[in-house]
Amino acid sequence: MKIGNIDLGVRPLFLAPMENVTDASFRFICKEFGADVLFTEFVSSDGLTREAQKTVLKLQLYDYERPIGIQLYGHLPEAMIEAAKIAEAAGPDFIDLNFGCPVPKIAKRGAGAGMLQTPDLMIEMTRSIVQAVTCPVTVKTRLGWDEQSKIIVELAERLQDAGIAALTIHGRTRAQLYKGAADWTLIGAVKNNPRMHIPIIGNGDITGPESAKIAFDNYGVDGIMIGRASFGRPWIFRDSKHYVHTGTLLPELSVAEKVALAKKHFAKSVEVKGPRVGVLEMRRHLSCYFKSLPHFKEMRQALVTENDPLRVPELLDRVAERYY
Repeated sequence: MKIGNIDLGVRPLFLAPMENVTDASFRFICKEFGADVLFTEFVSSDGLTREAQKTVLKLQLYDYERPIGIQLYGHLPEAMIEAAKIAEAAGPDFIDLNFGCPVPKIAKRGAGAGMLQTPDLMIEMTRSIVQAVTCPVTVKTRLGWDEQSKIIVELAERLQDAGIAALTIHGRTRAQLYKGAADWTLIGAVKNNPRMHIPIIGNGDITGPESAKIAFDNYGVDGIMIGRASFGRPWIFRDSKHYVHTGTLLPELSVAEKVALAKKHFAKSVEVKGPRVGVLEMRRHLSCYFKSLPHFKEMRQALVTENDPLRVPELLDRVAERYY
C-alpha cells in the first residue's frame, strides 16, 4: 500500500488520531510496538491560524515517528487552506482532513463529521487543500450523518476525484457516535467499487488481532486503523500484525512487562512535556495499563494523584511487586 510515494508495505496498521491520547509520548510507544502509520492529535484550523500556543505545539514531529500525518479539522475553507499550508511547513508525510469526529461541540458547528451534512462544501474544501499543498492529502470520515444518509460510496468517489491520496472510513454514522456495531459491509463496498483506485483504510471495532484479521480477509481493505483499543494496550499493534501475517497469537504481556512499558512511557512524557505537564498527562494512561488487575483501586488512586515525577516510577515498582 502507498500514500503518494510513501510505501507502507502489505496490510499496514494505523494509529488513529485521538485528542488527549495520541501525543508524542504515546506515539513513541505505539511505534515501538509496530504501528506503521501515526497521526497527531486533532489540530484545529482556527487555533493554528490564530497561532494558539497549545495548537502550534501539536505540530512538533520527530523523525522516528515517520510516516506521520497531521490531522486538521475545521469548517471554514479559508482557515482550513491556510492551516494546511502551515501544517505542511512542519514537515509531515501527509495531511489528513478530519471529516469524521462526532463530538457535538465540533460536529454541530459543521466541522468533523458535521461536514457530512454539507458534502458539496466538503468536496470543494478538499479540492482546494489538495491544490494548495504539495504533500499528499488524505481524509477520514464516516458512513454518513445518520441511518437515512449513508452516502459513503458516492462520497468516496467524489473525494477521490478531488485528489486525495487515501481514505479512512469509520464504519458508523455521526448519529451513532461510538455506539452500536461498525458496519464494515459499506467499507467493503467502497473498497470493491471498481471506480476506486486509492487505498481504503477501515476503522471501527478493531479490538484485537482476531478482528484485525477478519477485517483484512473479509473486506479487502488496504490498511486498518486502530483507535480506542490501543489506549492502555499499545502492544495491540504488535499482536495484530503478528496474527494477521502468521495466524498465531502472541502471549499477553506480564505485569512486570507492563510496568516496564509504563515507566518508559512515563519517562518519554516527562522528557517531551516537562515534569509538571508530563506527570499530569500520563495519569490517563497509567491506570489504563493495569485496568484488568483485581483489587487495584487504591493503587490506581495513588498513580493518578501523585505529582512528584520521581515518585511515580516507585509506585509502578510497587505494582510489579504486588502482582508478581
